[in-house]
Amino acid sequence: MSTLVDWTPVFRLMWLGALIAAVPLAWVWLRSRQADTAARLRLLTGVTLFLTFDLVLFGAFTRLTDSGLGCPDWPGCYGTASPIGARADIAAAQAALPGGPVTFAKAWIEMIHRYLATAVGALIVVLALVSVLERRHRPVPVLWPIVTLVWVCVQGAFGALTVTMKLAPAIVTLHLMGGLVLLALLRLQAVRYGTPDALSAAAARLGPGLRAALWAVFALVWLQVALGGWVSTNYAVLACRDFPTCQGSWWPSMDFARGFELWRELGAQGSGEALPFAALTAIHYTHRLAAYVVLAALAWLGWTLRRKGLPRHARWLWGLAAWQLLTGLSNIVLEWPLLAAVAHTGGAAALVTVLAGWLAAAYPAARGVWAPGAAAAAVRTRSAA
Repeated sequence: MSTLVDWTPVFRLMWLGALIAAVPLAWVWLRSRQADTAARLRLLTGVTLFLTFDLVLFGAFTRLTDSGLGCPDWPGCYGTASPIGARADIAAAQAALPGGPVTFAKAWIEMIHRYLATAVGALIVVLALVSVLERRHRPVPVLWPIVTLVWVCVQGAFGALTVTMKLAPAIVTLHLMGGLVLLALLRLQAVRYGTPDALSAAAARLGPGLRAALWAVFALVWLQVALGGWVSTNYAVLACRDFPTCQGSWWPSMDFARGFELWRELGAQGSGEALPFAALTAIHYTHRLAAYVVLAALAWLGWTLRRKGLPRHARWLWGLAAWQLLTGLSNIVLEWPLLAAVAHTGGAAALVTVLAGWLAAAYPAARGVWAPGAAAAAVRTRSAA
């Protein structure tokens, strides 16, 4: 592994990420230059959340275009900070293996993904630093910004492992899930900072029973995300090309033991032999069967929320469930088009973000530390003490 990891361009990559991050930072400052630090942090949290969502989508695009090894070392590209400096190495690799993973286009896709990831990391560093500094003047939540900073470092490590371990399915799946965890953490911070959001405000009315139901559906969504990531990283989408049956059968030939053997190389069993087609079928069909359960749970939760006087929440859930159903079906019947595949990942990311925000808003301790009136309430509390 030491020959694959080249730390020479790491500081150049960090500088490029900082330069990219400077653009949204400057926009936030200009947009809120008359506001206080609290308002700036609220805005910066929203911008970081938006860019992280884009990063998750671009990560899916990178994987689906087979660009994950467009630069087969890390953190740079053949020891340089961009494909420009690696022109000769990329040309040689492409000439040696014309149909291989290294091309100029794929190298640029991979490096743009790394630049965007570094920029998001820089924004999260700023969020954590400002939160810690503001803690001296007001009751600012610092735990979650620090947790988010630690997590983005872990996510960066998984990004490195996806390259150095040659796209091992378990690592790539964990990297995908790590990106969604980052989205959930940033959404939690947005609620903690009191970002105006009518849906989150309404979620504060959720009672214990609905909160428990929301947690259960949230857990099911995460399970389905893990199964979907396993399908994608094993390239098992086209194991079933018909619907609702698979290979013309309601229960096709499947090999669950080999399909869900976690620690192995891409396309291989743990023994090194090629992964049988029945294993890919098991991976695909398990995800499909679980999808029925998750869709039913989302429909039921939406109906429950509507009965409890939260129709907008119900429409969000039903809309996202329909989006996932349509994009998932498109992947099967249209044979995995790039647009549908990226859109399916986007729907999963949106579900995680929305549900995480509702759960955060449903607990009084997590709602709006800087919401209107919160500062005054804090002052009154200190005066009474």
